[in-house]
Amino acid sequence: MRIGLMGGTFNPVHLAHLRIAEEARGLCALDRVVFIPAADPPHKPLAGDIPFTQRCEMVRLAIAGTPGFELSDVEGRRPGKSYSIDTIGQFRAEHPGDGLFFIIGSDSFLEIGQWHRFAEIFRSCSLIVVERPGCPIPEPPESLPAAIKTEFTYDAACRRLVHLSGEQVCFLRGTPLDISSSEIRRLAAAGRSITDLVPPRVEAYIKEQRIYTACP
Repeated sequence: MRIGLMGGTFNPVHLAHLRIAEEARGLCALDRVVFIPAADPPHKPLAGDIPFTQRCEMVRLAIAGTPGFELSDVEGRRPGKSYSIDTIGQFRAEHPGDGLFFIIGSDSFLEIGQWHRFAEIFRSCSLIVVERPGCPIPEPPESLPAAIKTEFTYDAACRRLVHLSGEQVCFLRGTPLDISSSEIRRLAAAGRSITDLVPPRVEAYIKEQRIYTACP
């Protein structure tokens, strides 16, 4: 089985997240895409201090009824910072015979050299790097952290980087939706419409729970 792992704060989950998951599934023929909300993100503070349970519920509502999309609360069940390498390692232990594909935005990928035990990520799973609005993907060999460039070869025909372990880095270019969670929070806090930015069930939940009423 081929499993995509899509982490994030999902604060809130929105239509661009769903589009990315669907395009990543098509690019690498994924059987499942698992959405993994971060409980305690290590790279930036969580805006508005929105509870993990509410962010999980928004994801659950967003993906309900979509075959092959799943929610995992694994990072909420683990103490400490939500480091990606720990989550990948747990999925690897639970699915030793499966292919794992870590889905990451181009903006985060360009900073991955600053991540906790980042080199281990590349030999633990394949990566799908998704181009984000305003953050074009550089030519693949140049986009890697300098410390690990020698561990890769470049398959120019497929535009993929191949690690010594056999894992790959795939690049997803296309028509990314220019939607951001911060803008949705701003609109919701101002009492403005977020229709067409989040799934209807997520919009209704945000309004019912008044989640972003006082959130910047």
